[in-house]
Amino acid sequence: MIRMTEPSKITAVPDHQPAAGGIAARARASVGPKYLTGLNPEQREAVETLDGPVLVLAGAGTGKTRVLTTRIAHILSQGRARPAEILSVTFTNKAAREMKHRLGQMLGHAVEGMPWLGTFHSIGGRILRVHAELAQLKSNFTVLDVDDQVRLLKQLLQAENIDDKRWPARMLAGLIDGWKNRGLMPSQVPSGEAATFANGKGGKLYASYQERLKILNAADFGDLLLENIRIFREHPDILRQYQQRFKYILVDEYQDTNVAQYLWLRLLSQAPSSNASLPGLTRQSIASSEDGSPGLDASRRPGDDENGDARPPANEKPHVKNICCVGDDDQSIYGWRGAEVDNILRFDHDFPGAKVIRLERNYRSTGHILAAASHLIAHNEGRLGKTLRTEDHDGEKVTVTGSWDSEEEARGIGEEIEQIQRKGEKLNEIAILVRASYQMREFEDRFVTLGLPYRVIGGPRFYERAEIRDALAYLRVINSPADDLAFERIVNTPKRGLGDATVQMLHDHARKRRIPLLEAARAVVETDELKPKARGSLRDLVAQFDRWRAQREVTAHTDLAQIVLDESGYTEMWQKDRSADAAGRLENLKELVRSMEEFENLQGFLEHISLVMDREGGAEEDAVSLMTLHSAKGLEFDNVFLPGWEEGLFPSQRTLDEQGRAGLEEERRLGHVGLTRARRRAMIYFATNRRIHGTWSTTIPSRFLDELPAANVEITESKGGSAWGGTGGYGASRFDDMEAFGSTYSTPGWQRAQANRNRGGGRNGGGRSGGFEEEAATFSSSSSGPDFGSFSSRRRGPLTIEGELVAKSTGTTSEFSLSDRVFHQKFGYGSVTKIDGNKLTIAFDKAGEKKVVDSFVQRA
Repeated sequence: MIRMTEPSKITAVPDHQPAAGGIAARARASVGPKYLTGLNPEQREAVETLDGPVLVLAGAGTGKTRVLTTRIAHILSQGRARPAEILSVTFTNKAAREMKHRLGQMLGHAVEGMPWLGTFHSIGGRILRVHAELAQLKSNFTVLDVDDQVRLLKQLLQAENIDDKRWPARMLAGLIDGWKNRGLMPSQVPSGEAATFANGKGGKLYASYQERLKILNAADFGDLLLENIRIFREHPDILRQYQQRFKYILVDEYQDTNVAQYLWLRLLSQAPSSNASLPGLTRQSIASSEDGSPGLDASRRPGDDENGDARPPANEKPHVKNICCVGDDDQSIYGWRGAEVDNILRFDHDFPGAKVIRLERNYRSTGHILAAASHLIAHNEGRLGKTLRTEDHDGEKVTVTGSWDSEEEARGIGEEIEQIQRKGEKLNEIAILVRASYQMREFEDRFVTLGLPYRVIGGPRFYERAEIRDALAYLRVINSPADDLAFERIVNTPKRGLGDATVQMLHDHARKRRIPLLEAARAVVETDELKPKARGSLRDLVAQFDRWRAQREVTAHTDLAQIVLDESGYTEMWQKDRSADAAGRLENLKELVRSMEEFENLQGFLEHISLVMDREGGAEEDAVSLMTLHSAKGLEFDNVFLPGWEEGLFPSQRTLDEQGRAGLEEERRLGHVGLTRARRRAMIYFATNRRIHGTWSTTIPSRFLDELPAANVEITESKGGSAWGGTGGYGASRFDDMEAFGSTYSTPGWQRAQANRNRGGGRNGGGRSGGFEEEAATFSSSSSGPDFGSFSSRRRGPLTIEGELVAKSTGTTSEFSLSDRVFHQKFGYGSVTKIDGNKLTIAFDKAGEKKVVDSFVQRA
């Protein structure tokens, strides 16, 4: 007999979920897609969250590329969309190729059917070719490169009778590119901005340029997105086609998007039924930022409604597009080229209901490096917030090393690299990341001296830069008048009205007479073969070379180089150039003159250059990587050196002056990027003295050093030694153990040193037995043009607080008083008229008023 249990007496059975890590969970995971294997929980959540807007905040080294490609594979394998229904945009062709390669490994041939995987501009160009007639173009339009763009703008400037020397075409190209990056058509450019070029003609020239492009059936890179935006706004039916076509949108490096890219994405990411919520994307949606420059309104975005609300009207059911943006607000370092970090910071406002997933588990760096980078970036206010962590060991602490000057910094890093190499590590796993490209020169020279192979990433090596090769060509002709290659390079640089026909005439004459081009020029100017203007220019150039060769015998080669650059008009050419890179080129020229001081004469310097230029290594060569911090994004190395962490250099004073707090936060993000390039070791350096813009300056350590966590940082001593017999006040010197001078001399230098010892170290404030000052080598330069300075530096004892070495600051009090008589190696005798910390303003008897650091002078 079957007995029935009364319902009221049945005991409820609790719901069952497989235990984490249990047999059931592992068995279920084993039958899942193979591409999900190995993902951590956060990565898997980012891959499997397929509905609605998603922001993946992926810190450095957290596997964002893997998440992005795996998410595409998951969408396809789950049947959510066909390959042609996925829009996936990247910033570089390299990133697009890598994504396709990884997808090919996961899915095989399916990746071939993904026509909408590429860069912003490649996809924008494809859309524009389909609808070219709506942009007054034909489908076979040409995309102009920068050189073609500048050439076209020069024609427009000439047509308007605008002096292209005062208002360079390259400057106008930069302005137009900036306007297009912000989604501005000619009619939308603010009048104040248009007035900054050619006395208010900037807007008119922009409009003429766009009209000319249509006539030529051409577009530039900015048009590839700008024309897309215009077509989408003016033709809602076409916009709706693409909104319906793309079921999923994925964006890589979202923190680097500019306004135009944001507008383009925002239009495509709206669901077709919610177009009514897009009255924005108008001129009114571009507002002025705090500094007065047009930018995005802090409270209102392009695409918001009149109340600043991005949501559709109340009577319309919200329909959210499936968009996934992957990025890192802590790695937004391209504000100088139009990137808007605000795009990622306001993602949840632009896409209500967005899910934010943080990837914080780092697979690249050790614990100490991540802790230092996280602590540094935490000082930024404009960030969404995340903390990188690792399951790896803590590893070595981040080291901070002070050096006396930039030369000692280069020597110290060279010594450290040699030690790493002796341990059997590859040079390919070593990188030096600088803030400014001119810092590279001293490292390049040092590596040539040591015989260390190196490569420059993201640009030419120092001596291969165009402005450096031009300057060297002048010096080569002075040293060897028969150097035809050098003469031909600079015969019309800067412009002298000597074109190809003149050069060809010189070549013909030189071949017939079997003489160098310079001698051919000397002969041709005495004839009537050239037009008067060209003949006069060539005669002046020949006379200049004759004069410079005569000066070579009586003038220091450093002075001669400065004279040549000034008198030839080459320096003035770059001073008048208003392009973005002109200032950097002038800095490089000053650094070139600075580099010549290490050689006895011009001949020795040019021989050294030939050795540097001759060192060519293959792409597969084991070599140290040298690059700027901006070029390093996306790369990683076992050992990373970060030199030049000083106020004014890093953070960059120019950036602080132009952008204020926003600039400071971007500089801090740059420091975060630099630190997180390192897998095992991150080594920071700063110098107390650095030549900036041709003048030696006493610097103070970067504020970023004080923002690093003490528990994760170790202060070390420079291995670079010192050119003045010590370590520049940052460690023990070989002289520190000397109890007395080994011999007695009657020279003034010995007497001063003896007197200092008797005073207990004098200005060193030491009181050590045997402490003394050493006279430094004198650096001299031309008095014309920028003052490259000459100085005599004194070695000072190290300052320690609780056992840690501390850098000297410009805020120290000078021992000199007003009206003191002093002597300077270059400027002679003078009187102190003003004191600012350890910087003195001195009225010199012959050289006039100069500002110098007190360590460069002595009491008269």
